[in-house]
Amino acid sequence: MIEVRDLSAGYGAGDVIHGISFGAQRGESLCILGPNGCGKSTLLKSIARVIAYRGEVTLEGRELSSFSRKELAKKVALLGQSAQVYFPYTIREAVSLGRYAYAEGFLKNLSAEDNAVVEDTLKKLDIWDIKDRMIDELSGGQLQRVFLAKALAQNPEVILLDEPTNHLDLKNQIELLRYLKLWVTENNKTLIGVFHDLNLVHHFGDTALLMNEGRLAAWGGIKEALNGEIMQAVYGIDIRGFMLESLKKWIQGQRSGPAEWSPE
Repeated sequence: MIEVRDLSAGYGAGDVIHGISFGAQRGESLCILGPNGCGKSTLLKSIARVIAYRGEVTLEGRELSSFSRKELAKKVALLGQSAQVYFPYTIREAVSLGRYAYAEGFLKNLSAEDNAVVEDTLKKLDIWDIKDRMIDELSGGQLQRVFLAKALAQNPEVILLDEPTNHLDLKNQIELLRYLKLWVTENNKTLIGVFHDLNLVHHFGDTALLMNEGRLAAWGGIKEALNGEIMQAVYGIDIRGFMLESLKKWIQGQRSGPAEWSPE
C-alpha cells in the first residue's frame, strides 16, 4: 500500500530523520514508537508531504510528489499532535472541512454524499448530539475527536495519527482505538500512528516501528520489534521488566483486595 525508502528530512539546519525504510499494507495498523525527540512526528509530516524529504514515498506504486494537493487529500490524512483552533466553526462545519478535496469550490455546495459521510462520521465518533456547538468551546478531548472526525471524513486510504489519544481519559482512549481498528479492517485502510503507551500498542497494533535518534531501530511484528533487549537499548531502561512488575502488583492487588475486606 505505502512504501518508504531511504527517507531523510529535517527543518533547514539539518536532517532529523536519516535513511528510514519500511512499508505498510492495507488493513494494517502500524505503530511508531521511540523516545521524545527521535523524529516520529517528522516522519509523519514527511509522509504527508507537509515538509520536504529526500528518498521515496510511494502510495500504490506512485510517488507522492506526483499527486496534486487535492489528489493527495483523497489518499492521505494527517492528524497532528496539537490541533489548533483558528476559526470559531461549529463541530459539523469543522468536520465538513474534511470533504474539501471532494467539493466544488470551498465547501459551498456539499453533495448529498458529502453530507452523508459527515453525518455518519459524527455519529460514529459520538459527537452528533453536539454537532452545533462551537469548537472553541470544547474540551481538549472533545476537540481531539472533532479533528479525528475531520480526518476520517476525508475517507483517505492512509491515515497518519500523531498521538491520537492525547487529552483522552482511559475509557475514551480504548473506545477511540477500537473504532480506528474497526475502521482500518472493515474498510481495508492503512493506519500509521505515533504512540507512547505500550499497552495500547500491544493491544491494537499489528506491526511496530521503533525509532532512535532519527534512525530506524526495529520494524516488524509487535513482539519481534518491541522485544525487551531492543527496547532497553533504545530507552535505556528495562521496560519489559517494569511492565511485568507493574502487572504483578496489579494482580496481587486484585487478589488481596477481597481477602483483606471484611464486613465485620
